[in-house]
Amino acid sequence: MPQVAVIGLGRMGQGMAGRYLDAGFSVALWNRSKAKANELIARGARLAASPAEAAQGADAIVTMVADDAASTTVWLGADGAARTAKPGAVAIECSTVSYQHALDLGRELRGRGLVYIDCPVTGLPDAAASGKLTLLVGAEPADLERARPFLAPLGETIRHFGPVGAGTVYKLINNLMGAIQIAGLAEGLAIAEQAGLDMKLVLDSIKSGVTASPQVIKHAPRMVARDFSNATFTAALRHKDAAYAVVLAESLLPDLPVSRATVAAYGKATAHAPDDDEGRIIETVSRPKSSTA
Repeated sequence: MPQVAVIGLGRMGQGMAGRYLDAGFSVALWNRSKAKANELIARGARLAASPAEAAQGADAIVTMVADDAASTTVWLGADGAARTAKPGAVAIECSTVSYQHALDLGRELRGRGLVYIDCPVTGLPDAAASGKLTLLVGAEPADLERARPFLAPLGETIRHFGPVGAGTVYKLINNLMGAIQIAGLAEGLAIAEQAGLDMKLVLDSIKSGVTASPQVIKHAPRMVARDFSNATFTAALRHKDAAYAVVLAESLLPDLPVSRATVAAYGKATAHAPDDDEGRIIETVSRPKSSTA
């Protein structure tokens, strides 16, 4: 029975770990909050006391954590997975990290005898739980083939963008474009509200218009209703991803006014409500302009 360590049980990691259990893998878990593991333990997973303990004996180690700092800690910290991972184990970083971190982590883990791929994902938590994620891979072709049995439970769609780091490049582009769309939507809806338009008609028009991307269709009604329950992605995470993307972009392009403005907008949204739904960005732009004498 293949053994997998899953490190990080947030909205996505829980579903991913469940998929490995569904597929018959032996699953070891680690998460900062042990309560998030209870349901998975009831289904047969084993809770480890540290990432190092989770990784011991694992054929593959899958991480889904918040950012570069968390990734560094769970892989390379004093109790990190790299301390105990057996040579030849497949290291799969599914977190959205910076491009430089993906390169540095890959170099470090390969130096320790592991097979490393960066594999950020797209899809909501329900897609993680049902094995319908899209996997954005950066890896050498032979390493991807080694990893395929451990990717199959997570999703059928694998997009191999090139060597290590390439999957992360695309994920950052994807999330930056999403941030730009959501920030633009927030401003557009705020203008419509302050101008006194019929917001039901505005929503109907947006849904049938040329700007109706999946992000717009998802967020527009929630923004108008100010209903941000059941958040699937927070303002802080969107800000982090957009900031990582701009750092990458600044190494490639001379001018990024829209991207920089979006990072700034999400900086305000994060200060306003970091752990709430990213759609709350509308609350930072919807206050009417003060009248002047």
